[in-house]
Amino acid sequence: MRNDTAIKVTKEKRDDMVSAIKNYFLKGREEEIGDLAAGLMLDFIIEELAPEFYNQGVYDSHAFMKDTVEDLLALQK
Repeated sequence: MRNDTAIKVTKEKRDDMVSAIKNYFLKGREEEIGDLAAGLMLDFIIEELAPEFYNQGVYDSHAFMKDTVEDLLALQK
């Protein structure tokens, strides 16, 4: 069962990602995989790996906003 908080992508974006995975295997590994295998690989990446990238983005955004707010406070007269 999929997690309700999982990262969601549109069908069009998912199709693009599946195609990118298939191209990676074909060009990078000289191995042809089908839509099912590429889709399962994408599901694994989304469910297991993507949350780490998402969390890093949240952390980076927080650090940026914190620095920006501190810069804004420096404008006080």
